[in-house]
Amino acid sequence: MVRLEMIANRSVEGDFFDLLQKRGLGEVYYTKVPVVFGVGDSGPRHGDHVWPEENFLLLMYCEEETADRVTDVVRELKREFPDEGIKLFRVAVLEGC
Repeated sequence: MVRLEMIANRSVEGDFFDLLQKRGLGEVYYTKVPVVFGVGDSGPRHGDHVWPEENFLLLMYCEEETADRVTDVVRELKREFPDEGIKLFRVAVLEGC
């Protein structure tokens, strides 16, 4: 089991879900935090008049194979939108905890 954490600019959210559908991953389970703020490699995202952009956060628990496929989708999204701030973190989950 794998936990994926994706933090990305809200401007690419629709494109991400479209790519999931195209790759047959429309049934991936996730929890979405629709608006998150912070500072990363692509700069501040505070949703205010100075730094107006916002991010979203997805948490996904899935099997290794599905995680690999989602990772490929995120790589494709990053190629298409290299300046939008898209990060994916992958963590192994201990079974039975």
